[in-house]
Amino acid sequence: MIFLRAAQREFAQTATAVFVALFAILLTTQLIRLLGQAAGGRIASEAVVALLGFAALNYLPVLLSLTLFIAILLSLARVYRDSEMAIWFSSGVALTAWVRPVLRFALPVVLAIAVLVLFLSPWALTKRAEYQKRMDQRDDVARVSPGAFKESSRGDRVFFVESITGEDGADRVKNIFINSMQHGRLGVMAASQGHTEVAENGDKFLVLSQGRRYEGTAGAAEYRVMEFDRYAMRIESKESRGVEKTAKTLTTWELLRDQTPANRGELLWRIGVPLSALTLALLAIPLSFVNPRAGRTNNLIFALLTFMVYSNLLSVSQAWVAQGRLPFEIGVWAVHVLMFAALILLFWKRLIVFSVWRLWR
Repeated sequence: MIFLRAAQREFAQTATAVFVALFAILLTTQLIRLLGQAAGGRIASEAVVALLGFAALNYLPVLLSLTLFIAILLSLARVYRDSEMAIWFSSGVALTAWVRPVLRFALPVVLAIAVLVLFLSPWALTKRAEYQKRMDQRDDVARVSPGAFKESSRGDRVFFVESITGEDGADRVKNIFINSMQHGRLGVMAASQGHTEVAENGDKFLVLSQGRRYEGTAGAAEYRVMEFDRYAMRIESKESRGVEKTAKTLTTWELLRDQTPANRGELLWRIGVPLSALTLALLAIPLSFVNPRAGRTNNLIFALLTFMVYSNLLSVSQAWVAQGRLPFEIGVWAVHVLMFAALILLFWKRLIVFSVWRLWR
């Protein structure tokens, strides 16, 4: 009982620290990427937080799998490094006795990974696509940000407004600058204020008040200057379209109903992530061996290489199944059986060393 409680406490403390560090790294990298896209105008600045949340939910299964592997590996490596493992061995606790506390700690995490990868990750990807599509389908006035130059959805106009208010259900803008190209002639408009209006036929207009329009041909010295009290400009709205369905956004039930090669590859990945998390948790037991008199990083490097090889083999299997080069019935278990055989081999090697050590004692 003392052995189980000590192991559970060690795993939980290490896993918490590892998850916080990895989650912070994930959020930072995703935030930098999204801010770069927002600065380039590819996504709306107000969509950064929502897209960051959807991305974090999508990457959470792999993050939890890596956290589980590293937490068990570091915990057992510390036990070896501080010579506590020798005490446990002397007390009659064999290496295989660590399987029980590892499974007790890993199974709830593996269950959470399965729920995430089978249900929540597809939902997050679908909602992210819907949200991004909705932001892209906004009209030109809704896309404008105060104090910044914004290009229209068709690329033929550039807008600049000093401020935007939404009084009485209408969008009102102040100090507007619009640069447009129509029929080969360059037009520049400046107005003190404006608002949006909806015509009887449903068309939406931006109505400018008290302004000027400068119109001419690029490279020519001849320009026309017009003053107006009211100028209506039609706002183009994108046609509302549904989100294109992909294998990653389909629910697990839809993948099972529609057995296309791409859907089978995605289904292999969703099944493989929790299975790989459980196998890696058990692999961490023999991989955690550290000789206190030797280097402390050799086993960690080998363990991380093992994780990378496992993940890459799973990705290759998914790609081959999606391309029709590998049957789903083989690809769904081949990589896991290979890694489980490596697990048995590593346990056998460590048990031989343990038996020799006990005979020497």
